[in-house]
Amino acid sequence: MSAEPHRRVAIEDYLAAERRAETKSEYLDGEVFAMSGASRPHNLIALNPAASVHGQLRGRPCETYAGDMRVYMPAAGLYTYPDVTVVCGEPRFDDAELDTLLNPTLVIEVLSPTTEGYDRGKKFAHYRTLDSLREYVLIAQDEARVELFARQDDGHWLLSEAAGLDGTILLASIGCELRLADVYDRVIAPSA
Repeated sequence: MSAEPHRRVAIEDYLAAERRAETKSEYLDGEVFAMSGASRPHNLIALNPAASVHGQLRGRPCETYAGDMRVYMPAAGLYTYPDVTVVCGEPRFDDAELDTLLNPTLVIEVLSPTTEGYDRGKKFAHYRTLDSLREYVLIAQDEARVELFARQDDGHWLLSEAAGLDGTILLASIGCELRLADVYDRVIAPSA
């Protein structure tokens, strides 16, 4: 999220403008933040797990969205665009436009140097306000490393991680796995 906010706007005005815009912006408690374009590695790393998960979920009651599905967290007042979002069961949307998801099961964010602190901190805190969210995945760009935060029955979040291209991480909430070799395909050489 950019450090420079635009003027304060009402949610309705944000959504109307966002639906007409050629670029994406996040909305947090009355402020709109322009999102910058992503690099080639970021795009590949985001698309690779989306494709992998989508293939594994074929024929199951889950939907995978890559990058353009807005997610709203009412308790936090945040509208954002995760890199990958999965919802299992009946998706719930903010309105009849069906472009703002309310009940993601899994969210994946690819870390960037400018957003890593936010993705790990406040943004993760905002995501945790969603009762539907079972797992939050952070994927590094500079090394083969994936971190998985899984909501436990007691409400606490448990961290597990995988590193190296031979690593695998289990996404129990959706019954899938991510092979790091697939996540980093065409990004990190096999010898890395």
